[in-house]
Amino acid sequence: MINLIPSKEKKEMVKGLYYRLVVLFLVMIGSSLLFASIVMLPAFFLSSMENNIADSKLEAQKREPVPLPAEQTLKTIKDLNNKIALIESAENNKFIVTQKVINTIILKKMSSIKITDISYEASLPPNKKISIQGTAPSREALLLFRKALGDDATFKSVDLPISNFIKGSNIQFYLSLIPA
Repeated sequence: MINLIPSKEKKEMVKGLYYRLVVLFLVMIGSSLLFASIVMLPAFFLSSMENNIADSKLEAQKREPVPLPAEQTLKTIKDLNNKIALIESAENNKFIVTQKVINTIILKKMSSIKITDISYEASLPPNKKISIQGTAPSREALLLFRKALGDDATFKSVDLPISNFIKGSNIQFYLSLIPA
């Protein structure tokens, strides 16, 4: 095919094509922005109205006087404060069975001994006592457990009542420990 269009006109045609593409691109962006703004206008007006309503309600609440608490409410608050103070003062004198004590008991326990209950009693600050209940397969295993706890520096004394030795096997035992 013979090229009848001179090269100068060809360049102008390509240049014109690029101009048309740029104009088309700008028109598409402009129409998209116009459409998006038209679609968002109702939401904008609705949110601004809700904001104005919320502001007016807030102002109305700020203008209302704060009601004074009732006498019953004040009594309840005072009673709660007294109870909290009592709990806080009792907390300072309270004995807490620490993880160290429980771990010591569990580490000294032989695999044949089953512990069913560990509890503590702190009636008065110097009278702290830990009680252990469980099952031992024999008297010898129970004596070894008692000796292991008695040798530990964590406990001042270990009390194993003689009544625990009535049975010869599957002994339901009760130990009293006084922490150091």
